[in-house]
Amino acid sequence: MHYHLRLENIVLEANPKKKISDFKAFYNDYLNKKSQFDYNYTPYELKNPSYNDFLKIVLPKHVKTPKHFKTNEGKIILLHTIAHIEYSAIDLALDAALRFKDLPDEYYDDWLEVANDEVRHFEMLEGLLKELGSYYGELEVHTNLFEAMKSTPDLLSRMAVVPRFLEANGLEQNPKIMEKLNSNIDDFNQKILDALEIILEEEVDHVTKGDRWFKFECERQGLDPEKTYIEILEKVFPGSTTKKYQLNIEARKKAGFSCDELKFLAKKDDCN
Repeated sequence: MHYHLRLENIVLEANPKKKISDFKAFYNDYLNKKSQFDYNYTPYELKNPSYNDFLKIVLPKHVKTPKHFKTNEGKIILLHTIAHIEYSAIDLALDAALRFKDLPDEYYDDWLEVANDEVRHFEMLEGLLKELGSYYGELEVHTNLFEAMKSTPDLLSRMAVVPRFLEANGLEQNPKIMEKLNSNIDDFNQKILDALEIILEEEVDHVTKGDRWFKFECERQGLDPEKTYIEILEKVFPGSTTKKYQLNIEARKKAGFSCDELKFLAKKDDCN
């Protein structure tokens, strides 16, 4: 199996069903040691997201947000929003497993495992959408995660921005959504809660993997991880390092954030 070309085709595949079925076949072959790396492979240029032709793309401010989760409309908006995050995360994980070369085998193991998790998350959410008579693609979406992928073409910035910043933010946002669902609990909202609990637990592992490979690359380049992390965030998201973040301290510590990083992000004198 040609690892790079086959994986590139999966990343660029526009049809969600085919993307997922092709990935499952690819991942099975990978786990069975049927992959052949092409060390002369040149990564493709990031131009448009793979969903460019089947989703209606709008600016983030025009994406619908649910007022509450009491109605099917609110539930559909919530599920569609999270499903788009998970679908985008499939491509992010696959691109990380494809674009960056000359790394230990464990690196590729990690990001293909993350992609497999994201596929499962997407399928859970898509199934819930279908139960409500909806589908992925019914509502408008934005391209923020794809733009983050485009703006981080090297391993160091990708690991800092995607798992250690964007996905780490989910460690705070997910519990907030779960709290709102609990305040409007019904049988279907319980199904959403069950899915979000799985996603939150596995998000911690994804951030941990990003933390591991960010620090690996810092060590390889002789860089200070804490200083480098802040510098990259400010470069990619100007002004982001001056904000005060409400952090899920326990989850972030588990994922590898240092006490000094947590104090800086939360603008606090302690990391408790």
